[in-house]
Amino acid sequence: MYKKVLLKLSGEVLSGEGQKGFNLDNISYLIKELKQILEYGTNVGIVIGAGNLFRGREMSELSPTIADQIGMLGTVINALYLKDIFEKNGIRTVIVSQVTSLPSIRPIHYDDINLYFDAGYLVIFAGGTSNPFFTTDTAAALRAVEMKAEILIKGTKVPGVFDKDPKIYDDAKKYEKLTFDEAIEKNLKIMDTEAFSICKRYNMHIMVLDFFEKGNLLKAITGENVGTLVVPGDSK
Repeated sequence: MYKKVLLKLSGEVLSGEGQKGFNLDNISYLIKELKQILEYGTNVGIVIGAGNLFRGREMSELSPTIADQIGMLGTVINALYLKDIFEKNGIRTVIVSQVTSLPSIRPIHYDDINLYFDAGYLVIFAGGTSNPFFTTDTAAALRAVEMKAEILIKGTKVPGVFDKDPKIYDDAKKYEKLTFDEAIEKNLKIMDTEAFSICKRYNMHIMVLDFFEKGNLLKAITGENVGTLVVPGDSK
């Protein structure tokens, strides 16, 4: 069983696939899934995207540096929303970020993160890496290493990593387990290049799973491979 995990979620978890804003049914589902693992005493860090609000890089009329900063602020909005909803549902939550000094957000200090976990808080890392040009995948990899997570769980809309798009190809093959080197050799799109490089360098295991399959998160926390596990060494 994993005792400390970083959960990377897309903004669509809050809105529904292809939708914008906040869907209360989706958020209720997220809360139920999180409560199950928090009851086991697992320390949880979350990095959330902002695709339910806007994607900075879709703003082609803007320069990339400005568009990415807008995207980072979108993750702060989502973090604040989740903090309030979580706490109203009995989940003690703290937001940490380097991009804003709003009253409900605290700066990132490594020692403090451990104190938050020891005190029973769920920690939301907002604002990406705090630098433009990096995705929330990269932020998730970075924060997972910083909080000394045992595994980075990437919640997606598909049940793992496939050799080709399972939504297009009926014969798509799912991988149960891969090494970093195998994933690179096969050019599999697990995370962006920078994020994958950080995970490979620091031996951070990655589990890619279908977050929308009820109970998957708890199964993953208890050691069951419900998606695709990416590991440093032998995949056999």
